[in-house]
Order: sequence, then structure tokens, then C-alpha cells
Amino acid sequence: MEVLMRYVSTRGAAPSVGFVDAILSGLAPDGGLYVPETWPSFTRDEIAAFAGRPYAEVAAAVLAKFVGDEIERPLLDEMCAEAYASFTHAAVVPVRQLGPGAFVAELFHGPSLAFKDVAMQLLARLSDHVLGAQRRTQTILCATSGDTGGAAVEAFRGRANTKIVVMFPDGRISEVQRRFMTTASEENVRCVAVAGDFDDCQAILKTALADASLKQAVGLSAVNSINFARIVAQCVYYFTAAVALGAPHREVAFAVPSGNFGDGFAGYVAKQMGLPISRIIVATNSNDILARAFEEGRYVRGVTAPTQSPAMDIQSASNFERLYFECVRRDGLETARAFTAFAETGVLDIPPQALAAMRETFSGVAIGESETARTIVATLRETGELIDPHTAVGVAGMQRALATTSSPIVVLSTAHAAKFPETVEAATGETPVMPRSAARLASLAERFERLPADAGAIKAYVRAFAEG
Repeated sequence: MEVLMRYVSTRGAAPSVGFVDAILSGLAPDGGLYVPETWPSFTRDEIAAFAGRPYAEVAAAVLAKFVGDEIERPLLDEMCAEAYASFTHAAVVPVRQLGPGAFVAELFHGPSLAFKDVAMQLLARLSDHVLGAQRRTQTILCATSGDTGGAAVEAFRGRANTKIVVMFPDGRISEVQRRFMTTASEENVRCVAVAGDFDDCQAILKTALADASLKQAVGLSAVNSINFARIVAQCVYYFTAAVALGAPHREVAFAVPSGNFGDGFAGYVAKQMGLPISRIIVATNSNDILARAFEEGRYVRGVTAPTQSPAMDIQSASNFERLYFECVRRDGLETARAFTAFAETGVLDIPPQALAAMRETFSGVAIGESETARTIVATLRETGELIDPHTAVGVAGMQRALATTSSPIVVLSTAHAAKFPETVEAATGETPVMPRSAARLASLAERFERLPADAGAIKAYVRAFAEG
């Protein structure tokens, strides 16, 4: 039986496309984000059968639900096996206990020591396969608040069918994060330090993706979490972590350090597919646009403040549009109106019915700088584990929620402590042990350009690189 999965835009004005077209284009032509026309699902027995299976097998089973017949299942199995063979832990995403009812899922055992590897290693292989089959090439433009860029460079460096340009906010990421990007010597990789913050980089990316002539000239695409393949890959570890703790026979909650909301929305996808998730605690730093949205019902852009958890220094979370679309009952016209207005005014009042729907799954909590540092210290003292500042935000959010839920709570530990050695050492007096993959970066030469936060300048740079 032929299985066709179609993808529609959150803004309702673009034609539906298949999985391959959705992942190669990234953003829909009407400026919206792609979501499946209908959500696929697993039965309770199918979810229970994931227990004890290799991570790559679960990933292939989840991915197959979204790919349909566009890529043959044996090829999917092979791509997943290859993607996760690059991880240094046999479980890929091991789950550790911190205390009664409190767990962490370690998402940092991939090549760039951050959770972005889980999706990016798979996306690179999917893209390579599709481009090779169609005899096409693509140019990826990537905006990063720290970890996406390093994971993208690790995944796409040296690939014959792809050129990649990574933008990062100059001076606002850690040295280790920067070096994962800028030390790549392959000719298909370029890095740009943008004179602005992450929101500037993300706005430039969306402007470039909306430029039809540029898109056509260089085959422009994106690998940020606006690319739905990233969301699919990220929802896999919700399944493996929850099943390890007794799902589907009991509910599990998650605490998610949040910036662009791709990880949080991936949990929503897993729940739509049948995973019994009782609650997703969206934990932000002082850049708390998401926490305020869930708690107060207003999505309001503020001024981005630099913090010790820089990958979350975001005041416009792309994937919130996908959740809004779902919670206004998939009304594309309303979603387009709301987010066009938000782009202009920085304010979106969430309709009461939509807010109620969001609150069925999500709650928000903002964690300040001193609480983040105290959590790093307390976790080391109580468990012997050194955690990075982003994970600390998630742990602090979990601790606030433990008294209000009977479900076990899993914190998504999004980065290795060694990616933020200065912050961890300042809090604890201990320097995290640098894995070999990161230690070697210190001796390599860096290569990057500095450009203004100007869409025209970036687009000209991308075109010159892609066509050169």
C-alpha cells in the first residue's frame, strides 16, 4: 500500500508538499513553517515494543511515519544506523537518575557535544541521499545561537552536494562553540560572525529564505529547527527516555531548556503520536518570552540579554508558530495574521481558547543567573555530575515542578559541560574534562568573516560563495 505524507504551511497559503520537498526548502513559500497534514501515531503496544531496542531502530521507526514511501525503509534504517554510530555512548541518549523522580537524558554524546547532533547527523544523510538521487546541489544558510552551527558543520563538512554558511552572533557564544564551526577547513564550509544578536541572525535567515531569486539561484535551504526533519529527529529521544521509565504504562514529564522551542515542540509531536507525556516544562533563562507566553498569555518580544546560557538568548522562538497553528485549530489565516503582526509590533496576544490548549501540555518557568549558578553547584554536590548552564536551567525548572506532579520528570541535558568551561568553573571551582574531540580544536586555526547584521550583505556573501 502506498503511503503518502503531505506537509502544509502554518500560514495556509502555500500548496502542500511531500516530505522531501519540505525538508529541502525549509521555509514554506508563504513564510510559514511546514507541519504534517495529519499527525501519524503509534499504538500503545508499538510504543511498549521500543523498550530495549537500539536507538537507531527507534529513530527509523519514528522517521518512517513521516517519510511515507518517499524513501525506502531499508535506506532509512541504514541512514539512522550511520548517523548514530558517530555517538560515543552505546545508548546514544542515556538516561541517568539525579534523585527521586528526577532524571536527565544526556543528549551531548555526538560529535559537537550538543543535542543538535541528534538531529543534524540524520538530516545531513537524508539531504545527501535526496540531492544525490535528484542530481542537485544545495546551499545551506544557518543561523546559530551557539550549538546548531557546530552540529551543522560537523554533519555537512566535506559533503559533495552541499555548501554551508553559518552565521553566529559575534562575541555572544563560547570559544568552544565557536571553534566547532570556525576550525573546519573543508571548502564547502564558511562561517560569518554577525555584528548583532541571534535574533538578528534568525531574521536575516528568514529574509534570505523568502528571496525567491536567491533561493532558485543557489538552491538555498535551512537546517535550523524551522526544518521539520529536525523536529522529527528530536522527538525520538522523548520516546526512548519515556519508555525507559515505564511508558506507555505510566506518564512521564519533561523539563526542556528552551530557546527557539524546537526541542519543546518535538515533545508536543511525540505526544500527538501517542506518547503519554503529562507535562512539558519550558525552562528559559532571563530571555523569557516563552515562559511569559505560557504563564501570562502574551508572546512579547523584549531586548535580548546576554547570559551564561547563550544558546537560549532568544526573544523570538521560531517554533512557537507551529504550536500556535495547532492551538488555533490549524487556522492558517489566523496564524499568518498573528505572526505578520508580531514581526511588526513584537506583541502577540494568545486567544484564550488557544492558551488553554497550550496549557494542557506546557508550563513556563524563567530561571535567573544566580539560580542557574546555584543549580550547577548543587547538582555537583548532590550527584557528582558537572552540568552545563543550559542543563542547569532545565534542572532548576524541574525542581520547581517536582512537588506538583506524580510523574517522573526527565530534564533534556542539551550540552556537555566542557562546551562552557569558564561558566562551570566560575560556579564550582572545577574545570570540566574536555573530551578529545573538543580538546584538539584549541590547536587548530580559525577561519571566519565578520559582517554587519544586514540581510543584503549576507545574501551577497552567500551568493558569491555558492556561485564561486
